[in-house]
Amino acid sequence: MSYDLVVIGAGPGGYVAAIRAAQLGMKVAIAEKDACGGTCLNYGCIPTKALYKNAEVVDELQHAGDFGISLKGYDIDMKKVQARKAKIVKTLSGGVEFLLKGNKVDLVKGAAKILAPGKVDVDGKVLETKKILIASGSKSSKPPIKGIDNPGVITSKEALEMDRVPGKIVIIGGGVIGIEFAGIYRAFGAEVTVVEFMPKIIPAVDKEITDRLQKLLEKKGIAFMVGTKVEAIDKSGKALSVTVDKDGAKSALPCDQVLVSTGRELDIEGLNLDGLGVKYDRKGVKVDENYQTSVPGIYAIGDVTGRVMLAHVASEEGKVCVERMNGEDAQVDYDLIPSAIFTFPDVATVGLSEEQAKERGLDYEVGKFQFSGNGKALTMNSGDGMVKVIVSKDKQRILGVHILGPNASDLLTEAVLAMRGEFTVEEAANTMHGHPTLSEAFEEALTLTLGRGIHSAPAKKKK
Repeated sequence: MSYDLVVIGAGPGGYVAAIRAAQLGMKVAIAEKDACGGTCLNYGCIPTKALYKNAEVVDELQHAGDFGISLKGYDIDMKKVQARKAKIVKTLSGGVEFLLKGNKVDLVKGAAKILAPGKVDVDGKVLETKKILIASGSKSSKPPIKGIDNPGVITSKEALEMDRVPGKIVIIGGGVIGIEFAGIYRAFGAEVTVVEFMPKIIPAVDKEITDRLQKLLEKKGIAFMVGTKVEAIDKSGKALSVTVDKDGAKSALPCDQVLVSTGRELDIEGLNLDGLGVKYDRKGVKVDENYQTSVPGIYAIGDVTGRVMLAHVASEEGKVCVERMNGEDAQVDYDLIPSAIFTFPDVATVGLSEEQAKERGLDYEVGKFQFSGNGKALTMNSGDGMVKVIVSKDKQRILGVHILGPNASDLLTEAVLAMRGEFTVEEAANTMHGHPTLSEAFEEALTLTLGRGIHSAPAKKKK
């Protein structure tokens, strides 16, 4: 059968692209070797957040006394935890298949191999097509550490299937994945040590936010070793030991399990990119402004390009890619990418960090409002954290928004809309917010940059 477009990979980039292409009148097939939804739905975003919710409930139970509630104890049934997670994943994966079918996209199960421009083999079935879109995603990468293949050393994929809580776990990598799992394991009762090679955790996020987050996580019992290199992982019987080097001083970290969360790499296994002459390197497949690769008629989006490895970015690229195929002048705004880290408390960010504003030599001002001054946050027992805004000196633009605190990922969307709509600081600050709500903290942070904060002590005048 002949198609206008064959998409390889039914993850958040691929299935969204396929549906949008069908809406535009294209005849579309999508090839998927695993379950629909890709890494995000099956082995990443969704199952992680399911476990995070379990951990959040446990965290709340541990603070029940703050609400005047006395508990005699509780047990964690990992079988039920996993069953709940699996049910959510199955429901959503089935939903993707339903959406594809509803939009008349042909789902072809199997591993895809591009034979030539216009020809895709899916487990022996050859699909002819005008265009091919690679949305094969990424996979966990393993650094060259001695002993990394020892039993008991796992990646995030295996961590999601945990049937027991280890007594002690060392997490190698203090990025988003590592920090999220640190919070989950700690809430479940494990002793957690995070080892990060860089000088701070979550390197891409505003330093003031990550410094504050680290202190809050340390209060919960998570240990951190930043600026530290992992040299080896040794195994003796069932016990593991991680050898680390901090400024020339070596030490050993005994543990029951090691989680490697040092990043992800493109997944192009079996696609035949070398045979086709599609250009790529270890960072990702090379594409132009239309997401077309070095071979005409073959396109790529999402994690496999290595640009920004986030599910919602892949979805947006998928839509824009097929819209550009159809002559529309669509584009992704890479300056307005929201991101979130689900930990205790949450972190969400969009736009420039203060460090980036400084590096670009911008004239800017900062407004910060603490959740300890927000009524709704205090009723939730969630007064830790803050909203930090970075605005241009002339107050014509909001340059960045960084939230550490309750429901940060949901609160961030207001900031994204204000920045997308190019609201001035005055316009955004004058938007009435309901009371009592967490969103009032965004308004307060903005008003502070205008010199008229209401619920913060007046800034001391400089002499």
